[in-house]
Amino acid sequence: MTEQYKLPLCLATAEFVEKKSRFISHISPVSSEEDALAFLRSIREKHREATHNVYAYRIKYNNTCRYSDDGEPSGTAGTPLLEAFIRQDIYDFCCVATRYFGGILLGAGGLVRAYARCGSIALENSGIGLMRELTMCAIAMQYSYYENIKRLLYAESADNITEDFGAEVIMRFSLPSDDVPAFEKKVVELSAGKIGIVIEGKRMSSS
Repeated sequence: MTEQYKLPLCLATAEFVEKKSRFISHISPVSSEEDALAFLRSIREKHREATHNVYAYRIKYNNTCRYSDDGEPSGTAGTPLLEAFIRQDIYDFCCVATRYFGGILLGAGGLVRAYARCGSIALENSGIGLMRELTMCAIAMQYSYYENIKRLLYAESADNITEDFGAEVIMRFSLPSDDVPAFEKKVVELSAGKIGIVIEGKRMSSS
């Protein structure tokens, strides 16, 4: 079985006020540490006057994970922010929790709850997607098989379907890699072994 993992769907923000402190949470999907650091720099630039810009990011590639309290008491900010994502097993994200201090101390427990909430509501607003491996396939067939193969492809929810009509029909499409063996078996049975699948490549895709 190919590896799949969860990640945020899109760029999102969320905001709340806790005892006069304003918390703004920013989240972005990222695919590398360079992406995460670029996003962090953009938020720091936008909120230069903020008291803190706490962050956490986790990248599936090379299993990279970083976080910072950015001046908050140790263990009260970056760790709870990160754990909000680890609890749901989320990767490929950078989340920055901006705080404008309102003059009232929250205490260690209050900070932990506030930064955990920053992570949770940012992820809720972004939504959770699934990163999975797709296999790009091609089938060459006589015209007599075209309609049946086409129905089979749509029944399997194949993506990126293209058709080329020449001396024979060539259909290209993508399927989750785990689904390809079962689909190929159906094609072989449908055509009594006269049609096979050509694998043209693989790629990761989020949905």
